[in-house]
Amino acid sequence: MIVQACMNGARPKDYHPRLPVTADDLAVDGAACISAGAAELHVHPRGPDGRETLRAVDDTISALRLACPGSLIGVSTGAWIEGDETRTRDCISGWTRLPDYASVNLSEPDAPAVIALLHGMGVGVEAGLATVSDALRFASLPDCHRVFRILIEIEEQNFAKADAIADGIEKVLQRENILRPVLLHGFDATVWHFVARARKKRWSTRIGLEDGRLLRNGLQASGNAGLVADAVDIFRRDGDEIALHSA
Repeated sequence: MIVQACMNGARPKDYHPRLPVTADDLAVDGAACISAGAAELHVHPRGPDGRETLRAVDDTISALRLACPGSLIGVSTGAWIEGDETRTRDCISGWTRLPDYASVNLSEPDAPAVIALLHGMGVGVEAGLATVSDALRFASLPDCHRVFRILIEIEEQNFAKADAIADGIEKVLQRENILRPVLLHGFDATVWHFVARARKKRWSTRIGLEDGRLLRNGLQASGNAGLVADAVDIFRRDGDEIALHSA
């Protein structure tokens, strides 16, 4: 069980005053997140114009390695980042400073090819499953038992519906005997709901401005490190009752 810091994602710069965008910003913020208790970092590298790009991975990883020595660092390979399957694979192939792992969304058509490419480069794969259909597709891949981790990442905002999706994904993984570490997380309204659920399931979770900007008491966080500290506090609790703000 670990808490991963998801530091920026695709959020616009004005989403939060302390959203890290540049490699230097990510390095400083990453170190703060590690100090707050994060075990790993997940980032979306950006270019000089502030836009996400897989071409910025080398500079970002270099900065984070200096600031956070020994910490595992992951990046996104979301298809929207480059907007073209060939360009996405070309960018990944050109990395010279490799992340420890990269997330791949099974909802994207080119996911199997991206997974194979990353494995061939020695980069771990976080398999992102947002629906039961994603889980079924993932289970059909020959490398499904080889991935570094499975991300159950729920975008549905209704708690009951979101829980049903998570339950369905878990059932597929169990039925197919896919025994890989699981990280569960939500988005916006469901962030803290799934942090608490992950703790009860003894799964890992993630927290940060990519997923939401509110602390579990409903107030806006001062930044990523504050969100991480809140999640770590939940994970360190002995009892099952966790007070969460009701949106």
